[in-house]
Amino acid sequence: MAMITNFGPLARLRSDASQHVIRWNNGRRKMSGRGLVFWFRPDNASLAEIPLDDREMTLFVKGRSADFQDVTVQGMLGWHVAQPELVADRIDFTIAPRTGRYNARPVESIETRLSGIAAQVVIDYLAQASVRQLLDAGIEPLRALLAAAFAGDPALAEIGIEIVSVRLANLAPSSELERALQTPTFEALQQKADEASYERRALAVEKERAIAENELANRTELARREKQLIAEEAQNARNRAEGEAQAQLVEAEAQAARIRTVEQARAEAEQAHMAVYRDLPANVLIGLAARDLATKLDKIEHVSITPDTLAGLLRELGAVRAAGLPAPIAPPVAG
Repeated sequence: MAMITNFGPLARLRSDASQHVIRWNNGRRKMSGRGLVFWFRPDNASLAEIPLDDREMTLFVKGRSADFQDVTVQGMLGWHVAQPELVADRIDFTIAPRTGRYNARPVESIETRLSGIAAQVVIDYLAQASVRQLLDAGIEPLRALLAAAFAGDPALAEIGIEIVSVRLANLAPSSELERALQTPTFEALQQKADEASYERRALAVEKERAIAENELANRTELARREKQLIAEEAQNARNRAEGEAQAQLVEAEAQAARIRTVEQARAEAEQAHMAVYRDLPANVLIGLAARDLATKLDKIEHVSITPDTLAGLLRELGAVRAAGLPAPIAPPVAG
């Protein structure tokens, strides 16, 4: 808003660069431009201030679809003044020369015109299709239709207004109808969620079954390997036992062979020894026996000679002398 400072019969106006100011004196245009600063006489001057910055207004239109359902459209319209002198001729932008306040509500008047144009376009669009078709199409077709309608509207060009942007935020039916329309979607989504849950459970059960089968197969394989290991250990034990028995048998046979050899040698030596003594006379044998006995006298404590023994020795001695042999020493008889 322009700043006006009063100095008695004179006043000074100072405007921003975003404001276009027009000054009339006695019905004639004296000055027009943006960001002006000038002195004037309030008693004979008429002033108009037109904002040149972009403005935005809320768009809210309620219509009815082809199937007689209430539909609400919400959005934002951006506009600005493209020709300030033209819009000042059609809409009251005059300000009080002493205070700088608007004498009317020009911005509201422009937004009312824009709302009327938008409402007519939206109502016609909603009446051409059912609510399901409108919802399926979305807001883009209606937004494009509004932009084209504003761009081609001669009433806006006549007052020097341009639409900068058209943004729609929502196209929705009544809350009851919206819930009714959402119910099948919710049920379908819930059904899909249930199916996904069932699939997850089935997959989990399948995985658990596969895990159980894998564990069972592992236990079976471990049991088989354990059985095989036990059999191999038993076979190894049998092999060791058989090896040990075979070794003992071989050792026993070798020892028996050694014993047989030694005994055979002994027997043969004994037989040879006996063969030597077999041909000797009895008195020689007696003498040899006496000699052997003499080597053991230190171990004999008592010697008993019976009459029969002595008689026998005398007869043997007599026979030896008769034969001309040396007499053997008669061995004592241990008692």
